[in-house]
Amino acid sequence: MSVARSLAAFAVFTALLGAARAADLTVSAASSLSNAFRELAPAFEAQNPGTRLLFNFAASDTLLAQIAKGAPVDVFAAADQETMDRAEAQKLLQPGSRRNFAGNDLVLVTPLEGGQAVSGLADLEKPSFKRIALGRPEGVPAGRYAKSALEVAKLWPVVEPKAIYAINVRQALDYAARGEVDAGFVYATDALAQKDKVKIVLLVPTATPIRYPVAAVSGGSKAAEARKFIDYLLSPAGQTVLARHGFRKP
Repeated sequence: MSVARSLAAFAVFTALLGAARAADLTVSAASSLSNAFRELAPAFEAQNPGTRLLFNFAASDTLLAQIAKGAPVDVFAAADQETMDRAEAQKLLQPGSRRNFAGNDLVLVTPLEGGQAVSGLADLEKPSFKRIALGRPEGVPAGRYAKSALEVAKLWPVVEPKAIYAINVRQALDYAARGEVDAGFVYATDALAQKDKVKIVLLVPTATPIRYPVAAVSGGSKAAEARKFIDYLLSPAGQTVLARHGFRKP
């Protein structure tokens, strides 16, 4: 994401937060978590009267940039360890609050209608695969996972010229769902969210397991509530919702 676009996103986010109530708990979370987090919000709020969850969903790198620039965030949930490691290195997290709360898988999808058959990543070398969606590796964890897998398979030089980059994993999913690309790299949970429009044709091996970390932000004003939300994600109730959306245990 360009600096200008990141700053514009940050400005929109902070303007939104300007109208937030004092009791809001602001959670910045990876785009792939949007459906699951929205579903579990009512139960968490019912269990914690007076606290309302305010979500900000985007690519993990974008969220980290916003937090580093001073966005008033209480909880940060990322889609990869690398981004959270950088947050920790910048001392943006409350010490001892970081936990892994979910797991996921990287998959290759094609449009449900008219999609091509795939038996392995090497099929992406075929001329019939002209456009392949993935998150921009410089800013989207799913894109980094995809690029790494393609490099291991020695296919990145072939796929890179065909790449259609997305600002987050959900945009890559949308490209495939609308038939605007021949294939796309997304998380298994994203494919499940649009199973009526895309089909999983390949489980893509990754060098490291995909685990989602969450932590309370050091500058957050709701430290106690932030830890309650993290605990809820790891509780049986929270894990049940995450599992319903296709997430694995951490």
